Amino acid sequence: MKHVHIPSILKKMNSYFEKAGFKAYLVGGAVRDMLLGQKVSDFDLTTNATPEQVMSIFKKVIPTGIEHGTITVLFMGTPIEVTTFRIEQGYSDSRHPDKISFTDDITEDLSRRDFTINAIAASLQDGKIVDPFDGQKDLKNKIIRTVGSPFERFSEDGLRPIRAIRFAAKLHFKIDEETLNAIPQTIEKTKTISIERFRDEFCKMMTTDKPSTALNLLEQTGILEFFIPELIKCKNVTQSDFRGIHKFDVLNHLFYACDGAPKEKLLVRIASLFHDVGKPCTRKEDIRIEIDGSEKPIITFFGHEKKSAEICREIMTRLKFSNNEIDYVCHLIKEHMFFYESSWTDAAIRRFITRISLQKYTTSEIIEDLFDLRIADVTGMTNTPPILKDGRWSENLIEFKDRINQCINENAPLSLKDLAINGNDLINIGITGKQIGWTLNELLQDVLESPSDNTKEKLLEIAKNINS
Repeated sequence: MKHVHIPSILKKMNSYFEKAGFKAYLVGGAVRDMLLGQKVSDFDLTTNATPEQVMSIFKKVIPTGIEHGTITVLFMGTPIEVTTFRIEQGYSDSRHPDKISFTDDITEDLSRRDFTINAIAASLQDGKIVDPFDGQKDLKNKIIRTVGSPFERFSEDGLRPIRAIRFAAKLHFKIDEETLNAIPQTIEKTKTISIERFRDEFCKMMTTDKPSTALNLLEQTGILEFFIPELIKCKNVTQSDFRGIHKFDVLNHLFYACDGAPKEKLLVRIASLFHDVGKPCTRKEDIRIEIDGSEKPIITFFGHEKKSAEICREIMTRLKFSNNEIDYVCHLIKEHMFFYESSWTDAAIRRFITRISLQKYTTSEIIEDLFDLRIADVTGMTNTPPILKDGRWSENLIEFKDRINQCINENAPLSLKDLAINGNDLINIGITGKQIGWTLNELLQDVLESPSDNTKEKLLEIAKNINS
């Protein structure tokens, strides 16, 4: 019989249950991850003790979900959720069971769970595994399978199909054929879940090793078309012409671009997914006349970065991201088509830094994320991560980044707040109203070109001249 190691804090906790005459088990993702050899720090327990009995056993408790049998126990400074063995019936709101009844049977409790790999329990007493639905077999075979009928499980809670996709991406598993086929069959139930629940699962998918796995499954099952229809408009939109830059249509390019963005940077990954979402409505096919007189078809997407930022704002607003998150992602998208040539002057570098700056973020943060987005974009062209030390584009990018950092380190004036004067100084020399803002911006352009002009005396002199 398979066993797992039970952490000392849970063994200590179990002694309280045993003393009171009850059994307790570790369940869900913690057991699954233990069996997969992964580190576990979040514990969920189930017990045959009722919520009232749990509250009588432990001193510090929070009735977080007592109506559903769940108590949060603060044990040795750690919050641990404890839920009574239960049977559930009906899910009219697509999330919570209509009726709950408690049971003494751990198998009955496990039968209500979504997937076999999450329906495994481990006794707190000795770590012995309870696995009535062959979850360990599915773990070994890397399969996502529902407990019982997938149609029934998905009809109970419309989020479960999305969770199946997320687990497939996170664990590098395949979804069982019957389970996968049930997702489009129950999509009307999935459409009833709150946008927040979808967004939370979507964000978790976006931080897996390969978001394209989840995104392809969302598209395949029809879920993506409902929640983010703008992406479906990118399907079969070709972008490859004689130049051979792009290997894929816009949709697959966006999916693979996500894979190329840093896993730990959620907002950069989201920017990668939406950075070209405006291409379908800006696409044009033209003819280029070569020097020899020959004609070659060329596909263009002029202004797509601006349109993509607009569409992204609509999507993220609908998904209820915060205003700060929306503003930042849209800013990255709007600026992702930047270019650089070695012939640029230092003043041109400073103007670029000023253009891409954004309140609440340091210039270094924006530069790093913008360059990460560019690398993700290049990755998505061929689904091949670029080698940063090989290739003209990458050498150019590295040089650009070095020159930006040099300008930042020189502490050159790069924003209005860096100017040696402010609005009050302008008022003192008779400049008022809208002229104040206009003048300050003109002065900024001057010091970007000539940083040595950034003295109070010099700037006041310039201000008087341009307002005379």
